[in-house]
Amino acid sequence: MAGAHATQHPKLQHHFDNLDQQFEASALGMWLFLVTEILFFGGLFLAYLVYRIAYPEAFAEASHELDVVLGGVNTAVLIGSSLTMAMAVWSAQLGKRSGQMLFLALTIGLGLVFLGIKAVEYSHKFEHGLVPGPNFRFESARNPVPAQLFFSLYFVMTGIHALHMIVGIGIMTVLFVMAFKGRFTRAYHTPVEVSGLYWHFVDIVWIFLFPLLYLIDRHGPVGH
Repeated sequence: MAGAHATQHPKLQHHFDNLDQQFEASALGMWLFLVTEILFFGGLFLAYLVYRIAYPEAFAEASHELDVVLGGVNTAVLIGSSLTMAMAVWSAQLGKRSGQMLFLALTIGLGLVFLGIKAVEYSHKFEHGLVPGPNFRFESARNPVPAQLFFSLYFVMTGIHALHMIVGIGIMTVLFVMAFKGRFTRAYHTPVEVSGLYWHFVDIVWIFLFPLLYLIDRHGPVGH
């Protein structure tokens, strides 16, 4: 019994029989957490859809104030970050330390690019008085009240998503340091795989946000 305990992997926690069981428990825990995140974002999406149905013209008009090009570039950036995250997991599974560091660094870089573009978008909204509050102005809107509601949802939904991105970048930074120290091997790379699930989830949320917020009735007559 003592000999068996001595041969255990140093990263194996005492309440698990083996690393596979430990990974399955960790992955299940992350999936349960992501379910709560789905419920959270689901409430925001539901609120958006309810008001979108109630004020279709105002929401379409307000949506035309968003920069589709910047939103599209950010979509491509996040799709690319999902690829680099998948490659980081793949490198960890093969025990390739240099690959882990490279792809984690690329994932962090793409995440920062996304946040930088989003900051540019936000600055444009501030410059044009499209931030909900006492200074909100949207002269072209027939009814500025639902237009302000659109921008309220826009800032809440994209702001919370950006917060998740910041958390994700923090996690990737920790993983990069751990990879630099050679903490991940073929036998043990659970943190990379589980964190990858979180990163992909955040990317998927944006895939839904982009068409809902940016592409409303782009084929219609509303425009500038």
